[in-house]
Parts: sequence; structure tokens; C-alpha cells
Amino acid sequence: MGNFLYGIDFGTSNSVLSIFDEDKNEIIETLSVPSILYFPDAYDPALPLQYYVGEDAIRYYISDGMKGRFMKSIKRVLPRTNFVETRIHTKSFNAAGLITLILKELKTKADAIIGMDCKKAIIGRPVYFDDDNTVNDAVAQKRLLQAAQQAGLSDIRFQYEPIGAAFAYERTISKKEHVLVADLGGGTTDFTFIELDPHKNNRKDRRSDIIATGGIYIGGDSFDSAFMWDKGTPYFGRGVTYESMPGKMVDVPPSFFSNICSWEKMNFFNGVKVQNDLRQYYNYSKQNDKLKNLITLTENNLGYSIFQSIEKTKVDLSIQSSSSFSYHKADIHIDEPIDLTAYNRIIQRDVTKINNYLESFLSKHAIVPESIDSLFLTGGTSMVQAIQALFKEKFPHIAITSGDNFISVSKGLAYSGYLFD
Repeated sequence: MGNFLYGIDFGTSNSVLSIFDEDKNEIIETLSVPSILYFPDAYDPALPLQYYVGEDAIRYYISDGMKGRFMKSIKRVLPRTNFVETRIHTKSFNAAGLITLILKELKTKADAIIGMDCKKAIIGRPVYFDDDNTVNDAVAQKRLLQAAQQAGLSDIRFQYEPIGAAFAYERTISKKEHVLVADLGGGTTDFTFIELDPHKNNRKDRRSDIIATGGIYIGGDSFDSAFMWDKGTPYFGRGVTYESMPGKMVDVPPSFFSNICSWEKMNFFNGVKVQNDLRQYYNYSKQNDKLKNLITLTENNLGYSIFQSIEKTKVDLSIQSSSSFSYHKADIHIDEPIDLTAYNRIIQRDVTKINNYLESFLSKHAIVPESIDSLFLTGGTSMVQAIQALFKEKFPHIAITSGDNFISVSKGLAYSGYLFD
């Protein structure tokens, strides 16, 4: 039997596991699954609760007519202390319980490859699960640890995700560099300033090479939420009025529309009370077609499909100057042309927050641009053109380097074996 450890990047959008062979000192395989769960609507109490993970979750959700319980961006509930549990049929799940299902899927696949039950893992975490809240941050890591243990791992260490990305980048360079690493994922944006040296690849203790770390709770999901608010919610009733009393028209409460812009809230948006409230507003608004769209969206659990369309628009605008936000399902019809200028305006507030945080990070740690030899950007959100422009404008003298935007963190985590010493 060999000696192995797993580098696990549990992400907002995707979760990745790299298998590290400690005897050969190399990664032998990397696995990835979307961080998605689906619980079918059909349920037999005499049988174990059925669920699907990743691509299977997407496939069965669509083939079942988008019924049942579909959950995405589960990582975002980790620091939410007000999230205690959610009930699915007759079973209750807390945050750790939901995440366990995803980690267990990855571990089962990896164990089958190496032919043994691996207990050892280095798990990535953002620098901050929750901005400026140490209590919520501690809760998030405790939940993630509990999920890993419930998935069958027992020898566990945590590593900051951007440090993992840095160690992956280190394997590609030929000389010592001071590197600013930016890891822009679905939920967070994290920074690390680190000294990398290819001659230190196998050195056990790298703590002295880590000069500074920091992060902010903004990522690609924030961009998608802003887009949904600006371009999506007008099709679902934002701005519609209803008759609160004879002759008095007021706006439908904005909380309905802010909730459909947030995946972790939309997951739990199909309760009986909410649906009854929506139908009342629909009737009071003289059966407005846009509120009918909102009822259709929530009753039919169409959130994933509409955010797929938003994601496609974002990806299009990462490589071209115009696209279209197009959605046609269950009598909901959206065709909204969008160009890069308009998209950049929509996400500008979040991009500015990232920029301001980066400014404070550099200032706090006395990092001047001239001291940075390389910029390493990773994570799917790093491909957004406004993000690329931010770094090019701020560091015009430094070339931007990117590895594999979706698996570099897990590989770097697997290279962090020094944490077990």
C-alpha cells in the first residue's frame, strides 16, 4: 500500500481533489465535480433518501422536469450562523451535512483510484469566509472540518486557497520570485504575497516565505447577483405596484427580488408561506404578468436554469464585446441584448470593492508595485474582462500569469504536505 494525501478545494461553483502520492512526490490524478446537490421530488420513506452530486445532479434535475430540491453555491452558507438546518422530505440537514455529501463523492472516487481508504487531506479555505467577522469565520471552518470528518477523513489540515495556488505556480518557474497571487472564485477574492523558489519545492516548512494574506467576500456569484438584479428582476416584478388599500398603489416588497438574486436564499424560497404571499400580491396587482413569472420561477424551481443563462452571458463577455441574456422556459421569455460596457457598469460596484481591498492590502503590508516580480491570477472569475483590466491598469509593468483556473488551487494544496510536520 502506498502513502497518499488529498488536496481538496471545496469551491462555491466546483470542488476539486488532487491525489498526491507521497512516495513518488507527485500528483497522480485530479478530480472535479460541480458543487451541486439534487434531491428528487419522488420519495419513498421506506428507502434511504436519494440524492445526486455534481453532473449527475444537473442531469437528473433536468430529466425530472426541474422538480425536487436543487442546491448550488452551498459554500456560501458556511459562515451563516442563522442557517441551522433545512428539511428535505423527512430528513434534516445542517450546513456540514450538505457539504459532507459533496466531499464524500470526491473521496469515494479518489479512493477507488488508489485502492485504499485515504484519511489524510489538506483542505483549502478562503482567507475570510466572512468579511470582518471572526465568529462567523470560525463557525465556517468548524462546519467544513465536521463535513470532512463525516465524509471519512480524519487526518486534516487547512491551507489558505491562494497559498495553494502559489505552490502550484511555483512548479512552473525557474528562478526565485516575489509573487502576488489573486484567487478569484465564485464566493471570495483572496490575495497572497509570497516568495516562491523552485529550489524549495520539497522543503517541508514554507511558513517564512508567506509574506501577507488577505481576502474579501466577493466573487463571481456577486457579479451574477448584480446582473440578476439589474437585468433579470424587472422581468419578475421589480417595480410592479399593487393596491394595498382602495386607491393606494405601492411597490411589491423588494425582498422578493433581492432573494432571487442570491442562490443560498433561493434554495429555501419555495416555502408555503412565501408562495401564498406571492399569490396575494399577484391578485392585488391585478394579475400582473411579471409577478406570474416570479411565481412560475419559484414554484418550478427554475433558479438554476436562469443562473445558467446569466453564467453563459458572463462567459461570453469574458471573450467578446457583446452577448444576449436569453431565457425561455415555462412561459418565461427574456431576450436582453448586453454589451461589455453595460455589463461592466453592472458589476462596477463589486469590482471597485475588490480594487479598494487590494489597495488596502498592499498599503497595510507595505507592498510596493516595484517589489512584485509576478502576478498570478487563478479562479474562474479572474477571466472576467473588468478584472483583467483592473490588474493591467494597476500593474502595467508586470505580466499577468494564469495557470489552470479551476484546478491549480487543489494541486497546490496537495503540495502543502509540510502542514503535517
